[in-house]
Amino acid sequence: MSDVKESTAISHEKTDEFRTVAADPRPAVPEAKSANLTWSANGKTMDYTVTAGHLDVREDAGALLAQMFSLSYVVTTNGQPDVSRPVTFAFNGGPGSASVPVNFGGIGPVRVETKGVQHVGKPEVKDNPYTLLQQSDLVFLDAPGTGWSTLAEGADPKKIFGIDGDASAFARAIQDWLEKNNRWGSPIYLFGESYGTIRNSQLMRLLGEQGIYVTGVIMLSAIFNWVQTLPGEDLYYLGMMPTYAATAQFFGKAGKDMDEDAWFDAAISFTEDVLAPALLKGDRLSVEEEQQVAEQLSNYIGLPAQLIVAKHLRVDLETFRTKLLETKAQVIGRLDTRFTSDSYHPAQTSSEFLAIEDAALDALDAPWNMALRTFLREKVGYTAPTRYLGSNYLTIGVNWDWNHACAGTEGKVGAPNVSFDIATALRRSPTTKLAILGGRFDAATTYWNVLHDMSTQFLSDDIKQNIEWHRYGCGHMAYVDVPTLIAMYDDLKNFYKKSVQ
Repeated sequence: MSDVKESTAISHEKTDEFRTVAADPRPAVPEAKSANLTWSANGKTMDYTVTAGHLDVREDAGALLAQMFSLSYVVTTNGQPDVSRPVTFAFNGGPGSASVPVNFGGIGPVRVETKGVQHVGKPEVKDNPYTLLQQSDLVFLDAPGTGWSTLAEGADPKKIFGIDGDASAFARAIQDWLEKNNRWGSPIYLFGESYGTIRNSQLMRLLGEQGIYVTGVIMLSAIFNWVQTLPGEDLYYLGMMPTYAATAQFFGKAGKDMDEDAWFDAAISFTEDVLAPALLKGDRLSVEEEQQVAEQLSNYIGLPAQLIVAKHLRVDLETFRTKLLETKAQVIGRLDTRFTSDSYHPAQTSSEFLAIEDAALDALDAPWNMALRTFLREKVGYTAPTRYLGSNYLTIGVNWDWNHACAGTEGKVGAPNVSFDIATALRRSPTTKLAILGGRFDAATTYWNVLHDMSTQFLSDDIKQNIEWHRYGCGHMAYVDVPTLIAMYDDLKNFYKKSVQ
């Protein structure tokens, strides 16, 4: 999951909460626990070992910075792992989100059953027919300060809670796992969702610089250029427009009798050919031209042209979420705009409140947490040390250090474009494969922005041949949508086959 896009609605002032995290009073991490289990689905079975425990994050001189909670699944034959098998390190985003959604929601060996765009009550957990464990061993990592991952006593949180420190911590934890499990000969994959794709961008470059070859990188619901989240940035409005159009079509407000993908492509063309030049002109656009573009935009996104003119063609997500189904007294989701909830009381007008209220998250957050706790206790025998911090954004995310010097650029900036890091890593390692996956209904990390960011890196045709693009009819957490989960599994199954040739 992700708290991006709307994070600017929440105060970014530095607080004393970092010191609270640094002086973490929680007890010492429990001893690791393992269990041998069997996965079964579609007439196939696999034996695997699941291990819940912590990995050390140590500085080069050996000082302990953090202990990162990991949940690994390793396929075994006669009780032994195959050390030549691929291993995929997977994580979510935030920053400040743990890895449970991508694990128990999507690619892990067990999965919480979903109900389309309806809320899930008591979780029903089954072996996942579409787990990537069929292609690769899986290691799910929780960022420090999330899940049960903790900072070491006396560790400086500023060394962890930022783009550079976070990537360094994950690189160190990955190497700790490879060393402890004798997996240096395994093909290494990275699977990141949301902010996890920014982390991936750093990791694929950083691991290469540390002498570790990355076979493949999977970017799910990606965001590469943080500039698009800044207030008043036109890239924000441009990226939102195709997602608005897809959402309006889903609710019958636009695009009737058109194929969903054709409609989305038409919205992209309008964004690039009509809306972008109009936004670029600002108030130099005549009143008549603005009205004309507003009427065209209205036909795509289902909001009145008068409202769009009042916004000077710049429709923010909060407006779209609350206005599209206003006559039904409903608010649409952010992570997945197909989800809805009742509108809030007129007194509940706080932008910070509305930014983090999301029916798409409410539908599954608690069931995932309950499934994790039940699985660990009943199947693995792992006793939880404290409450599992599935999301810790208000402690970590709002204090995040966004300053980063993208590869080949001068100096650090607070809104970096990490597509430079991706391109650098691919130029250094032109055999590394990259898969970029996104959904039409994702308003947290919009598909058009990623398409735009990568197109401005001017990669060679040889490198582009190693990049796959997959667009689905889903939201941010693609795996919630079962048809998408199936399609994503088929696409990634082929991706793993191609990457190991």
